[in-house]
Amino acid sequence: MKVHESKRLRSSRAGRAGLVWTLIGSLLLGAPLAALTQTPSKPAPSQQEPKGVPPAEVAPKLPAPAPAAPPRDYPQTGVLVSPDEDYIIGAGDVIEVVIDDAPELSGSFRVSANGKIRMRHLDRVQAQGKTPDDLALFVADALRGEYLANPNVTVVVKQVNSRSYFIQGAINRPGVYQLEGTPSLLKLMALAGGLAQNHGSTAFIIRENKPSPAATAAGEPGEPSRSFVPASNDSQKPKLYTEENLSLIKMNINGLFKGRFDQNMSLQPGDIVNVPQTDVFFVGGDVKAPGSFSLREGTTLRMAISLAQGINFTASAGKGIIFRENPETGERSELRIDIGAVMGGKKPDEMIYPNDIIIVPNSKLKTIAIPLITGFGTSLMYSAVWKIIY
Repeated sequence: MKVHESKRLRSSRAGRAGLVWTLIGSLLLGAPLAALTQTPSKPAPSQQEPKGVPPAEVAPKLPAPAPAAPPRDYPQTGVLVSPDEDYIIGAGDVIEVVIDDAPELSGSFRVSANGKIRMRHLDRVQAQGKTPDDLALFVADALRGEYLANPNVTVVVKQVNSRSYFIQGAINRPGVYQLEGTPSLLKLMALAGGLAQNHGSTAFIIRENKPSPAATAAGEPGEPSRSFVPASNDSQKPKLYTEENLSLIKMNINGLFKGRFDQNMSLQPGDIVNVPQTDVFFVGGDVKAPGSFSLREGTTLRMAISLAQGINFTASAGKGIIFRENPETGERSELRIDIGAVMGGKKPDEMIYPNDIIIVPNSKLKTIAIPLITGFGTSLMYSAVWKIIY
């Protein structure tokens, strides 16, 4: 009986072991067998090769075109045309004169510095100061009779070079603008993309004084005045600019945008508009947030200390100093001021100027006293709590 039971146990164990190995083999070999026995799926209609075309003749896929570079932002030319005035031809402009039945006289001409163009049969023709229609009538009258019976002349301005306006500084798109009309300061700033965020409150217009008609009467029209030529016979000597031939005009930009339209003005060709960045002042010493701050119109000492988030308890507010720069010499002077009295309204407020340095000194007595007060206060608090608990 024992022999038969032992044989039965061995056979049952062998059977269970064989079943385990069978399951392991099926798990290991099932996936590859399934992959080998699985029928390949047909490609999608869009992926099938075209019928009747060998694979080698299938057109290769072209690479995708590179994205186009963004267009560069250049100042536009001739974007401002005044509707209430005709264009006046100036020196440096390029004009095209078209004469019917006389193509040999037609062509493009550049207006010289003295305001003239050179044409066949007419030699020098004064173009500066005339409108295109006036110049066309002048040329037609000059050709009528001797050269043509009834000439038909057309004048077109091809390049506007005599009306250049310069703008620089805290502007989004500074540069040179060629404009057909007569822009104002406000329009030129708008054409230049507007003011930058760090713009100052004043625009400076530098203008070259034009020679008077009496000064140019001795020479040809449009010829520079002798007062603009250096006192030397050497024509290659550089031209010196002084207050006599240059003017500086100041316009308040902040006031212009607040309705003070008297701060707007009409510009002249050749004007240079400079909008400097905003001025700054500095607050240092025993304040909560020292640093540099933008100077706005009407900034006072109270506003400056408020921008620095106030003074600390350890500050010696009665011994404040303002270091102020002289704009002409560049030297700095010291201005002693009681900042505490100003902040408390006991003394009048002080105006802040560009590059002012406001210093709030530290009080050594308060600096030493605070740890002592803190220490005594902590020990007294501990002793009081100890008595209450025990």
